[in-house]
Amino acid sequence: MLEIKNLQASVEEKTILKGLDLTINAGEVHAIMGPNGAGKSTLANVLAGQAAYAVDAGTISFMGEDLFELDIEERAAKGLFLSFQYPLEIPGVATMTFLKESINAQRKQRGEKEMPTPEFMKLVKEKAQYLGVTPEMLRRPLNVGFSGGEKKRNEILQMMLLEPALCVLDETDSGLDIDALRVVADGVNSLRDPKRSMLIITHYQRLLDYIEPDFVHILVDGKIIRSGGKELAHELERDGYKNIIAAA
Repeated sequence: MLEIKNLQASVEEKTILKGLDLTINAGEVHAIMGPNGAGKSTLANVLAGQAAYAVDAGTISFMGEDLFELDIEERAAKGLFLSFQYPLEIPGVATMTFLKESINAQRKQRGEKEMPTPEFMKLVKEKAQYLGVTPEMLRRPLNVGFSGGEKKRNEILQMMLLEPALCVLDETDSGLDIDALRVVADGVNSLRDPKRSMLIITHYQRLLDYIEPDFVHILVDGKIIRSGGKELAHELERDGYKNIIAAA
C-alpha cells in the first residue's frame, strides 16, 4: 500500500524529516507518536502533496506508483485522504455542496460517471446520522461556526463518503471531548477493511484506546526511533519520551 524509504523533507529550507522509513501494508493500522516538532504533520503534508514542503531525498511508493509523480488531485483520486489537524473553514460553500463536488470530482478523475443526486442524498443521510451530523450542519457553509468536534465529525463524514484506500489522520483527537472522540473513533473504525490502511498521527495514547493500531512508531527529530505493537503507546504514556529517546 505505502512504502517510504529514506524520506528527507524540509520547510522553508529547514530540514524536518531526516531519513524516515515506513511500510504500511493493506489492511493495517499504524500510529505515529512523537513530541512537538518531530515531523509528524510534515509527513502527513508530504504525503498529501502540500507545495510548501520540499522533498530533498527518498522515495514513496503508493499503490505501486511513485507518489511524487502524482499531483494532489491524482493522489486523492487514487485513494489518499488527509484529515487535517485544523480543518479549514470555507465561507459561501455549503457543506452538502462540498461533499457532492468532492465525490464527483474523484469519480471524474477515475473516469466514472457522477453520482446521481438521489443516490448521493441517501448515502449522505445514512452516514451523517451515524456520526451525529445534523441536516442543519449540512446546510451551513463548510466548517464555518462549527465547534472543534463538529469539524472533526464533518471530516470523518467526508472520509466515509469517499472511502479512501489510505486514511491519514493528523491529530484527529485534537480539541475533542470524550464524547466527540468516541463518535469520531466509531466512524474511523467503521472503515476498517482488509483493503484499506490507516496512518494515525497523535500525541496521546487515549485515541489508540478507541482506534486500536496494529503497529506504533515513535518519531523523534525526523526519524522513527522505535516501533512496536499497541503496548508501545502505553509504555510511552507511562514513561514519557525521555526514557525512550535515551534508550534509542
